[in-house]
Amino acid sequence: MKLSTRGRYGVRMMYELALRHGGDPVIIREIALNQGISEKYLSKLVIPLKGAQLVSSARGAHGGYVLTRDPSAITIRQIVEVLEGDITPVECVKNGSVCERSGSCPARDIWCGLDRTIAAYLEGITLDDLVRSGYEDAGASGYCI
Repeated sequence: MKLSTRGRYGVRMMYELALRHGGDPVIIREIALNQGISEKYLSKLVIPLKGAQLVSSARGAHGGYVLTRDPSAITIRQIVEVLEGDITPVECVKNGSVCERSGSCPARDIWCGLDRTIAAYLEGITLDDLVRSGYEDAGASGYCI
């Protein structure tokens, strides 16, 4: 399984919003500059994040984007699933009827275990965890964003 730039850059965008949580809205240009990501690309990512009610926008001179909840209430899994879709590694894990062998497949338990491990790991990390780990010290904390 490989995450696309949508998931990776989306987490970085949400990290920037988490850093400024409780303050003024953040404009896309500032996030793009801080993260080295195209403004155009980020403007496409913000649409599904707004649709999932993870971010909201404010118009006007002091407009921009803010998190809709506290960073401790937004998990990396939520962000990744909004931007990447279902993160299940093999289709038969969620829907056994897609494969006639799913009931007798010797590897299905492996894929189910992998699915549970990935989901639990991403669910166990919040934006607040990323902020507290510190971007500059991300390698030491184990989070590489």
